[in-house]
Amino acid sequence: MQRDLPDEAATRSLAAAAAAALPRSPRPLCLSLAGSLGAGKTSFARAFLQALGHPGPVVSPTYTLVEPYDFEQFRVLHLDLYRISDPEELAFLGLRDIDRERDWLLVEWFANGEGWLPPPDVTLQLAYAGQGRHLQAGAAGEAGGVWLDAWQAQMACG
Repeated sequence: MQRDLPDEAATRSLAAAAAAALPRSPRPLCLSLAGSLGAGKTSFARAFLQALGHPGPVVSPTYTLVEPYDFEQFRVLHLDLYRISDPEELAFLGLRDIDRERDWLLVEWFANGEGWLPPPDVTLQLAYAGQGRHLQAGAAGEAGGVWLDAWQAQMACG
């Protein structure tokens, strides 16, 4: 899937459709948010969490590395691994205790934690495109594909 995002409103709309597709996923997924600094990874994560119903501010976990968001039926762990130089640094975050039946992962800079995290089910690659951004999403495996299809269907519905 590919989408041009001319402004932040387009990013918010796309993230809201992604959040709306969440119940159609066969299980919680690991989403890798990739792209250069300022490409919109945190903006997408913020809009996704707000669309899920998080009432408060959504802060970037650049310094805390992980921010948990609890919802009634599931939890979303938003990770920003930009400052990680060795994946073993993640051992102190308790990430071995991720509940794969309940916890969705939104991971910025996934490659910095590779080997300590479950493999990404979906990779969202954000890139600069003039004044806006461009998103390319790809699934690895059946569960990621089901959610990506549901997301695309959600966007077609409006």
